[in-house]
Amino acid sequence: MTILEQAKNGQITDAIKSAADNEPITADELTAEIAQGRAVIPANKIHLAGKLKPIAIGRAVSIKINANLGASSVGSSLDDEREKLRNAISLGADAVMDLSTGSNLDEIRQMFIEESTAPVGTVPMYEMIVEKTVEDLTVDYMLKVIEKQARQGVDFFTLHCGILCEYLPLAFKRIGGIVSRGGALLAKWMTYHNRQNPLYEHFDDICAIMREHDVTFSLGDGLRPGAIADASDEAQMSELRTLAELTQRAQQAGCQVMVEGPGHVPLDQIEYNMKIQQELCKGAPFYVLGPLVTDIAAGYDHISAAIGATLAGYYGASFLCYVTPTEHLGLPDTEAVRVGVITFKIAAHSADIARGLPCARERDDAMSIARANLDWNKMFELALDGQRAKAIRTRQDCPGLDYCSMCGKQWCAIRINNELKSTIPAK
Repeated sequence: MTILEQAKNGQITDAIKSAADNEPITADELTAEIAQGRAVIPANKIHLAGKLKPIAIGRAVSIKINANLGASSVGSSLDDEREKLRNAISLGADAVMDLSTGSNLDEIRQMFIEESTAPVGTVPMYEMIVEKTVEDLTVDYMLKVIEKQARQGVDFFTLHCGILCEYLPLAFKRIGGIVSRGGALLAKWMTYHNRQNPLYEHFDDICAIMREHDVTFSLGDGLRPGAIADASDEAQMSELRTLAELTQRAQQAGCQVMVEGPGHVPLDQIEYNMKIQQELCKGAPFYVLGPLVTDIAAGYDHISAAIGATLAGYYGASFLCYVTPTEHLGLPDTEAVRVGVITFKIAAHSADIARGLPCARERDDAMSIARANLDWNKMFELALDGQRAKAIRTRQDCPGLDYCSMCGKQWCAIRINNELKSTIPAK
């Protein structure tokens, strides 16, 4: 049985117990959330038998972040991806996706599964197109690739099952059109073959594969807006309604489901986007890319996306896909991965604090106490990227332990405050 089926039977599995550790709910409560489709534990049976440390994704637990990795046809290698994977995990990425589109796809994917302690996701469509042209790609081969990756141990698949032929004209009214790679490839396939989306038509067959290996659906938004001018439009909402239908069908088939969301969304539309998904998809975990709140932050899109991600997390998202400084510009290297992971850990944690998640603020309060005591080592320990914090502090030309180079000894407010506390009793 799958984790969902076990949860519906009231069984508290080892995976659920492990995923409930360090979360503000018990294993019993998490089991109930999974049974209702409001939480998932992406855990392929193969990976679960290996190094995987299960995590829960849903509104009842802390917000999780994903790091997109993977080589392209013009950049990176197996060793580069291994280094990026290790850095992403060590910095706190809760999940990773192998989005490789170059050569050695099986080798890189196998490395991710064997070495990652975090859930691993893929977009099977990428392998399909690397191996076949759109013109030659058959439905049988699509299903074969999905089954192959499931047998390999992938924990969750992004599958663009909701982009239908009748929605394509709506997308072509946009400024940005179709910006999802998987969505664009399927649109090209449907147009060339003059057929409906095969992932939609053969959804029951896909459910059978997913159920056998306990792979979690991440129902992809092939029509996500790639420009703020296109946000919340008819194309996006039409696909979302189809994803809601497929969510129910997959859950009835015993499969765990997440739903993917935008994209590029102005700040004032984020609340609506989060709440309409929760309403239509009956609380299924929402997995969002950003969203980016402005289109002009090239080179700094991780900041634009983190602003949107924080608000999205506050209003309903459970899973945030990071954005790096190289978004829209090129393949992220190890440094871009580091910046992306830390930026989105900040976004997820900030949202958890704002929504009042129990215990979310404990680390912040401990940091405040360390700062008040000028306890530098404790500050480095508590910081999301303590190594970087220590490096910045160490390179300052400031030998004193009770001040930093920002103010100097005589102007240090914290040092002065500590002096005053010793002479003025608190009331």
